Amino acid sequence: MSKRHYAKAAGTLALVGLVALVLLVWYGTRVPASALDPASSVAAGDAALVQRGEYVARSSDCVACHSLPEGPPFAGGLAMATPLGTIYATNITPDRAAGIGHYSLADFDRAVRNGVAPEGRRLYPAMPYPSYAKLTDEDVRALYAFFMQGVTPAAKPNKPSEIPWPLNIRWPISLWNSLFTEAATFIEQPARDAQWNRGAYLVQGAGHCGSCHTPRGPAFNEKALSDASDQFLAGALLDGWYAPSLRNDPNTGLGRWSEADIAQFLKTGRNQHAVVFGSMTEAFNNSTQFLTDADLAAIAHYLKSLPGDPQRDGAPWKYEAAAASAFASAGGHLYETRCASCHGLDGKGQAPWMPPLAGATSALTATPDSAINISLNGSMRVVTAGVPDAYRMPAFRGQLSDVEIAQVLSFVRATWGNRGGEVDAQAVSRLRAHTDPASPTPIILHMR
Repeated sequence: MSKRHYAKAAGTLALVGLVALVLLVWYGTRVPASALDPASSVAAGDAALVQRGEYVARSSDCVACHSLPEGPPFAGGLAMATPLGTIYATNITPDRAAGIGHYSLADFDRAVRNGVAPEGRRLYPAMPYPSYAKLTDEDVRALYAFFMQGVTPAAKPNKPSEIPWPLNIRWPISLWNSLFTEAATFIEQPARDAQWNRGAYLVQGAGHCGSCHTPRGPAFNEKALSDASDQFLAGALLDGWYAPSLRNDPNTGLGRWSEADIAQFLKTGRNQHAVVFGSMTEAFNNSTQFLTDADLAAIAHYLKSLPGDPQRDGAPWKYEAAAASAFASAGGHLYETRCASCHGLDGKGQAPWMPPLAGATSALTATPDSAINISLNGSMRVVTAGVPDAYRMPAFRGQLSDVEIAQVLSFVRATWGNRGGEVDAQAVSRLRAHTDPASPTPIILHMR
């Protein structure tokens, strides 16, 4: 082939590449259609609609990410670390300059369910729009009414993300969305009863439970967005905590919990099996305890319908009394002197205030991060109906070395029938370097 032909071929390829790039950028910056008519809005003064929207905001836990304890409700500013860099939650008050006061109903819908800002800018999927896509039109309309009429405007400027160029270019997110999100709202299953469908809607949609409890793929995508896959809610490691399976796995999930146990846990933050800790504390403090008993029962009913995986989970845990000689080991001695006063020499705790460690999910999962994290940093204050708890797990990072924490956790994870496996001191060291002690101060985020 002559040089002229080579040049012509190269020019053609360059032109095709340029056209493809233009099409990709167009696709990545276009403003998608909204199911809610751009001309429609919500009537001012509809108190019932605003109240419904406030409940949707509670069930969606909007306040946890978009508020700071010392700032106005929903004014943003919370730093969120991602593998690409730190991003900051935005101001979603109805302030027209700093917030979303200039959003139409359709603009709001696109942001919530599609992850697209009014000018076509793609939102980072730290905003759980892959789950919120399942919200009904009626709930989106109510949510809009609440944020426009029930929230006080706050003129707090947004803080730009700290993701470096070129990783901060937003239009490629549209390709990620095409691969890993579902555009359809929740579709009820006619073969299931109304309670199951309500629970599925709350778990898959507003509650966005999969954001923490579903394992993620190489592109940081949730591997499943509904119960159509057995990966949905199968447990995942996130931000130094292991969010356990919410399926009927008897060891690492909810297999030993009844529907009443689940509802009690979500309403009061504790039951005979566990007390909320880690990231779940924020979800409880700001969201689940405010749901109606009927909705909590629906969530429990739905979760108990999700089958476990015996191959993944192994034989069901059975309690085994610890021999006296077990406490002669270094880890056993540490447990006896540091832990037994609350959790008992028998590992059964003092439910519902002091959780059992015998049969605890954190002592049965292969991933020890939650056990390490709470041992190092203690637990956040659980605030129920505005009242902080009287008991909390203390932080031992200043009292025990990495080796000692590894020893006591290895003891716990090998005693009373637990079989989570040994904990390595290096794993403790890594989490010590990347985590901070939990605040002993009760954190209460107000929505109004």
